Amino acid sequence: MNLILKLFFMLRSVLSTMLFLISTVLISIVVITIIYLFNKKSRVDVMVKLWSNLTCWLFNVKVNVHNKENILKTGCLYLFNHSSFFDIFALAAAIPHVRFGAKIELFKIPFFGMAIKKAGTLPISRGSRDEVFKVYNQAQSRLQNNECFALAPEGGRFYGKKLSPFKAGPFVFAIDAGAAIVPVIIKGAYECLPKKNFLANTDRWKRQIDIYFLDSISVKNLTYDDRQSLQRTVYDQMNPIWENI
Repeated sequence: MNLILKLFFMLRSVLSTMLFLISTVLISIVVITIIYLFNKKSRVDVMVKLWSNLTCWLFNVKVNVHNKENILKTGCLYLFNHSSFFDIFALAAAIPHVRFGAKIELFKIPFFGMAIKKAGTLPISRGSRDEVFKVYNQAQSRLQNNECFALAPEGGRFYGKKLSPFKAGPFVFAIDAGAAIVPVIIKGAYECLPKKNFLANTDRWKRQIDIYFLDSISVKNLTYDDRQSLQRTVYDQMNPIWENI
């Protein structure tokens, strides 16, 4: 019976992956069309949320949001632990209007790359610190105009007992833009789709992802020289939660 269940779960995952790829292409085309015809970010937000919810539904992943009162309605920077691509789907489903940073290679994918570019995703070149800071500098005005971004301060996908050390970039971004930081802990995404795995949720019928929005941290009156202290403050707020949930 266990072997039959494993085969069944694997088949479900394969079929869901095929539907995910098809839906991603279709929604990407719709997003590109919306931008060119209407230039309405609110309509793009609807499509992003649809894509995220549909993906979670396809793989039977339930997203539980904790401390919703900490989700800000003004421009802010959500900093989350990044262990899996499913972090993105879960966060986009939980936050109404948010844009992410994505590694620059994703922008080369047909349709999808153009869609995320037009939607306002930040292209992150991990091999060039100068290019990353240039992207952040160009996006400062967007934060000040009440756009929200979600970035991974660990600098990539990591999974372990402790969070990886944080990079300076997101904190400089927040300080320069004067935008509050909302730390976010995501639990369960790695189990849905571990790093280097192509198929999600292959070993059970249902999964659960829990998202914890922590108290926001003001950067008012902070300068570039305060970035390391701010990094430590956010890390010390996030890591104990990660270790104990």
